[in-house]
Amino acid sequence: MTKVMSLHDAAALVKDGDHVGLSGFAISRNAVAFSHELIRQGRRNLTISQAIVGLDADILVGAGCVKHLIYGGGSLDRFGLVEQINRAYEQKRISTESYSSLAVCFRYLAGALGVPFMPIKSLLGSEIVERLRESGNVREMEDPFGGEKVLLLKALQPDFSVVQAQMADEQGNARVLGPLWDSKEAARAASKVIIIAEQLVPTEVIRQQPELTTVDGFRVAAVVPLTYGAHPTALYRCYDYDSDHLRAYVAASRKPDDYRAYLENYVLGVKDHFEYLEKVGGVQKLASLKADALYGY
Repeated sequence: MTKVMSLHDAAALVKDGDHVGLSGFAISRNAVAFSHELIRQGRRNLTISQAIVGLDADILVGAGCVKHLIYGGGSLDRFGLVEQINRAYEQKRISTESYSSLAVCFRYLAGALGVPFMPIKSLLGSEIVERLRESGNVREMEDPFGGEKVLLLKALQPDFSVVQAQMADEQGNARVLGPLWDSKEAARAASKVIIIAEQLVPTEVIRQQPELTTVDGFRVAAVVPLTYGAHPTALYRCYDYDSDHLRAYVAASRKPDDYRAYLENYVLGVKDHFEYLEKVGGVQKLASLKADALYGY
């Protein structure tokens, strides 16, 4: 049975208070269209986890959808900071757990393996540990074999992992090309996976190179075929980031009134993703972002 559904219906699977893991990294492979749809549907009190936060997490926080953020740093790369996350943190509108990106990935790994925690040494001696003690998600213990101190990270198991992928079949078997970051671990740790795919392909295409399958279909609850679903961030081998729009986003982020105007113009004021694409420049603009066949960007 097909798992293909619309962006609206896939986003409707996420309920207020759910924990959503996002698979992007700064300004690459962000689930932007999915985040826009969560905002349009008025989702609230979400927990968001992401190894390196980017525009998708930032816009969800800025729209008031997020209550708790678990992350390992992040930015909008050379375009600027994640102003909405920083402002919400400073104003105490969200609670946060700030790790290293490796530690977030290890928490997902524990969840993927079905074990209660994962030992790690890299955070020991850092002030990060001191900040995290109150969360209740880290513990220290003595290695029973060698006697050294190790840090235990509680398993992270999102309700949903949203994976922006280059291709998938109708059963949800998906390929992510280029850097994977924490996508495999997060997808395997989550109760359900939602795939946002640039291209829907026959299962026979996936079977030709099964070793390239990043997410197995049996884990997937929904597949959304959606062109330019990561815009204005980049999707390797499909399109580059939209530098003009990223600059406009960062400029709007600096003042609350300007940011509300941005949301109204590009998210709340459009009926769907395709109307958004028209607003950001349509076919002519999107064609200019097409990836070079050799370099992938």
